[in-house]
Amino acid sequence: MSASAAKVSKKELNSNHDGADETSEKEQQEAIEHIDEVQNEIDRLNEQASEEILKVEQKYNKLRQPFFQKRSELIAKIPNFWVTTFVNHPQVSALLGEEDEEALHYLSRVEVTEFEDIKSGYRIDFYFDENPYFENKVLSKEFHLNESGDPSSKSTEIKWKSGKDLTKRSSQTQNKAGRKRQHEEPESFFTWFADHGDAGADELGEVIKDDIWPNPLQYYLVPDMDDEEGEGEEDEEDEEGLEDIDEEGDEDGEDDDDDDGEDGEDDEGEDD
Repeated sequence: MSASAAKVSKKELNSNHDGADETSEKEQQEAIEHIDEVQNEIDRLNEQASEEILKVEQKYNKLRQPFFQKRSELIAKIPNFWVTTFVNHPQVSALLGEEDEEALHYLSRVEVTEFEDIKSGYRIDFYFDENPYFENKVLSKEFHLNESGDPSSKSTEIKWKSGKDLTKRSSQTQNKAGRKRQHEEPESFFTWFADHGDAGADELGEVIKDDIWPNPLQYYLVPDMDDEEGEGEEDEEDEEGLEDIDEEGDEDGEDDDDDDGEDGEDDEGEDD
């Protein structure tokens, strides 16, 4: 092949390659447009599914109400049900000091109410018996969407009795496990009612609504960790005691063997 022919062939190849690139880019652009169309259909179905799921949630939320009511009536027969449930819950118990627990002993009922449009919010009501801490019979905190559509919250103002405001104490003395907890700022379970800083990410509210409220019995029945630890320590002490007895027995046995050996040597000496 001549040099000129080689040059022509190379130009043709480059021309074909450029044409292939243009075709490839065009196909990619068309594919992207089609993907966008398909994605729009997926998004439309997701929105439709959300609407259907909301209807199902609303339906079953209504069906659950009589059972929630019946459960509340049965719980009322169990003293200290709710304070025990909160103390046994790992996230809630971390917020409870000794005085908080004392105040929660007067908590007789808890109710969680989701609004009919479930996405728009919910309310948690805490019903208290007459107590030495505050005048309120019911403390509530509500989570909802404000006029601009942003998460917001509001709550009952606690009417503390003289000298009993737990939110103004300098520190929690100790928690249920007996470990001292010092805080740089006053902290109490009851400060939650006045905390409206981030209603869209209220961990305590979400824990009560989504974890405790559906099945509080599972936390009420959690074994007391202090009792379990105490039993474990007693078992260890019993095992150590048995080991000591066994060791003493072995030592006595060795002493007896030594005595028997000495007696045997004396006997042999007398026979000689």
